[in-house]
Amino acid sequence: MEMIDFARSTSDEGVDRKALLRQFRALRERSRHIFDCVSDEAYFQRPIPLRNPIVFYEGHLPGFAVNTLVKSALGKKGIDEELEILFARGIDPADEASVNKEDGSLWPSRERTREYAQAAYDLLEVAIARDEIEVAGDPKRDRAAVVHTILEHEAMHHETLLYMLHRLPHELKNPLAAEGEIFPATIPEKTSVVVPAGTATLGREPSQGFGWDNEFPTRQVVVEPFSIDVNNVTNEEFLRFVEAGGYRNEELWSAESWSWIQHERVEHPLFWERRDRDWLWRGMFQYIDLPGSWPVYVSQAEAAAYARWKSRRLMTETEFHRAAFGTPAGEERLFPWGDEQADATRGNFDFQRYDPVCVGAFEEGRSAWGIHDLMGNGWEWTSSLFEPFPGFEPMANYPQYSADFFDSAHLVMKGASPVTSSLLVRRSFRNWFRPTYPYVYATFRCVNNI
Repeated sequence: MEMIDFARSTSDEGVDRKALLRQFRALRERSRHIFDCVSDEAYFQRPIPLRNPIVFYEGHLPGFAVNTLVKSALGKKGIDEELEILFARGIDPADEASVNKEDGSLWPSRERTREYAQAAYDLLEVAIARDEIEVAGDPKRDRAAVVHTILEHEAMHHETLLYMLHRLPHELKNPLAAEGEIFPATIPEKTSVVVPAGTATLGREPSQGFGWDNEFPTRQVVVEPFSIDVNNVTNEEFLRFVEAGGYRNEELWSAESWSWIQHERVEHPLFWERRDRDWLWRGMFQYIDLPGSWPVYVSQAEAAAYARWKSRRLMTETEFHRAAFGTPAGEERLFPWGDEQADATRGNFDFQRYDPVCVGAFEEGRSAWGIHDLMGNGWEWTSSLFEPFPGFEPMANYPQYSADFFDSAHLVMKGASPVTSSLLVRRSFRNWFRPTYPYVYATFRCVNNI
C-alpha cells in the first residue's frame, strides 16, 4: 500500500480544502482496502476479545466522523440516528471478563453497514468541500480542528484494525498486498550509547498545528544522563529470556503482571507460535521461521520483566524525547533524523509493510546519537504513566479522548509501527495501553542510569 501524502493542509493563511479532501479520500480508500481484506465469515468475529467485532469498526469510522463534524460541529442532521448511536464509541475493558458478550444480533448486516458508510462518506465529502469548517475562535472549528480530528481518528483506527486482523486465521483474510523490499537479516552487534544530561521539550503549541489534547501544552524537562541500546531488543535476544525460564520467574514481574501471566498462561510473546521444536512468527498473512533480527513485539509487562532480567530498565517518556530528538549541540529536532518530513527512507511506517524488518535497517532514520528505529518498526514502550501535562484542557471535538485514560492504568508508548500513518509520525504524538495488553505492534529497548 502506498504512503499517503500528508502535506500541511492548514497554515496561518487558512485552510486548504483541496488538501484536506485529498487526505480524506486517501484515508477512506485505505479503510476500504483494509475491510476488503476480511472474509464474510470473519466479519462479525472478535479477533481480540477485548475489542468490538470487525463490523463495528466499518460503521464506527464514518459514524464518528458524522457525529463529530456534521452533527456536533456544523449542527446538521446525520444519516441514520440509530446507527450513529450504535457506532459511536469503542471499548477499553480491563480484561476479558469485563467484555459484554453480546449474541451478534446487535449488529447490522455487512451490506447495511457498507451502505451507511458510503452515504456517510458522501455527506462528509460535501461538508469538507463546502461547509463552514473553519471559524476563528470556535473551539471545534478553529483552524479546521474538527476535520483534522476525524482524519487522524480514521488513521489511528487503521492500526487498530490491522493488529486485530493479525489475530484472524490466515484463511479468513485476503492478502492486502505483496510485501516490499526484503531487508538483510543480519543481526547488528549489541551496542549502547550514552545520552548526556540535557533538556527535553514535550508536547506542542497550537501554532505548530493540530494535535490531540494530551499533546498540549509544551513543557521542558531536565533529563539526567543515561545509557540506551542503539537497537530494539530482537526476537533472538528475547528467546534467551524465554529459554532461561523468564516467564516462570516471579521475581521478574510486578504483582499485576505475574497475576496476568498465571491467569492467561502466558509463556512467550503473542506473535510467536511453537511448532514441534521450532519457533514461528505469526505474520499478517503467513507463518515464517522466527526472524531473529526483527524487533520482538511484547506487552509492557513482558518488556519490563526482560529489562529486570538484564538488570536494566525501560526508558521514561522524557528519556525517549531526549534520545529521539535531542542533539549534542543542545538543539532539538522535529524528528530523530532532523527536521525533514517523514518519508519511506526514514523508517518502517505508513503501511510500507505489514510486518517488521531487521532492527537498524533504516540508516537514514537514526537520531543524532546514532540510535535506530525510534520512529517506525514498532512502538516503543516506556515506564511512564499516561498522564496529562500541566495545563491540560480536554479538546472540544472529543473531550473524553484522553481524560478517560488518566487512570494510572495505562502507560505511554512513543514512536510508530509499520502500520502507523505518517500523519501521526510527529514528536508530540503519544500512544498508550495497559501494561498487560499484548496485541499491539510494540517493542522496547533497555536503558541504564549513568
